[in-house]
Formats: sequence, C-alpha cells, structure tokens
Amino acid sequence: MMEKIFTEFSKQNKIDFYPLSVRNFSAYRVFEFSHIVKIISFLKFHPYVRMTILIDLFCADFPNLEKRFEISYSFLSLKLNKRFLLKINISENDSIGSIANIFVNSTWYEREIFDMFGVIFNCKMNRILTDYGFKGHPLRKDFPLSGNLEIRYDNNMKKIIHEPVVLDQEFRNFDFESEWKGPNY
Repeated sequence: MMEKIFTEFSKQNKIDFYPLSVRNFSAYRVFEFSHIVKIISFLKFHPYVRMTILIDLFCADFPNLEKRFEISYSFLSLKLNKRFLLKINISENDSIGSIANIFVNSTWYEREIFDMFGVIFNCKMNRILTDYGFKGHPLRKDFPLSGNLEIRYDNNMKKIIHEPVVLDQEFRNFDFESEWKGPNY
C-alpha cells in the first residue's frame, strides 16, 4: 500500500524515481535532488504513510561518478511498522535542501555529512567533528590517508603546534623479499 501511495505522489508531482531492492525496506532512488524536501514532507505528514522517525541520514563517496555523493535517508513508520529508504545522488558543487524543519534530528546528520564529505545543505553548516581551522573533508576518497596537518603538544614551547605532515619514506614501494630467507622458501 505504501508503495502505491508513493508512486501516485511521484506521478502527481512529476518526480522521477525507481525502486531499489533492499530487504525489509521500501527503497527508492530519486533522480532530482531539488524535490527532496517535498518528498520527505509527504512521507512524514501523509495520513497513511506517517514516516515519523528519521532513523539515519548518511553519505557515501563514489569519486568515479559524475554525481559522486550518495545521500541516504532512512525512515521508520511506527503506525505501519515499516521502514523506508530514500537515496539521492548529488555532485560535488550542488547543495541540497535541509530537512531540519521536518525532522529536527537531521540537523546533526547534515552537519556531520558537511564536516566529513563537504556536502552543503541549505542551513547553518558548522563543523562538529573536526576543528574549525581544519582544511578538507576526511571521509572523501580523495583525502590523503595521513592527513594534511599534524597537531602535537610541544613540551619545550608549552603549546599546541600545527605542522604539515612530512613522510620520510614512500609507503607504496616495499621490497617484501626477506633477507634471511632466499627465494626458494
């Protein structure tokens, strides 16, 4: 029934989507991210759907795609005892509508996604997991594994020091042949 209601809503509002196969979820991928606030408002306030709980909002990075960030919204309807998953892909330069007016708990998730991936939601974006002076977004696939900056406490100067990361050796070129054993082991 929920699938039928969502399909009718999508046709009335000319929203392109396709269903996904996810066990124990009604799941859909929506193509146009500008409709996200309208869709989520419908999911929460429609009398037969009532997705009243935003369980999770998370992001994944696929740098080889044009729309590299996949944002997934996970909802729960206590009335129907059903789960609903909504996925959307956006490019690096796009900003997406905030659903903080619909689900207050999304504020934390949206700020976390901004901090870790650099996805901009149309609301106040503050860093919550990294320092305010931090440059970059650590969960992006193109972020260096060692980071850009080393932060340490210097006992001589009695203060925290920020230094660029300097690696003494290249970690990708190791000779794995043991010196103690010959090639015939």
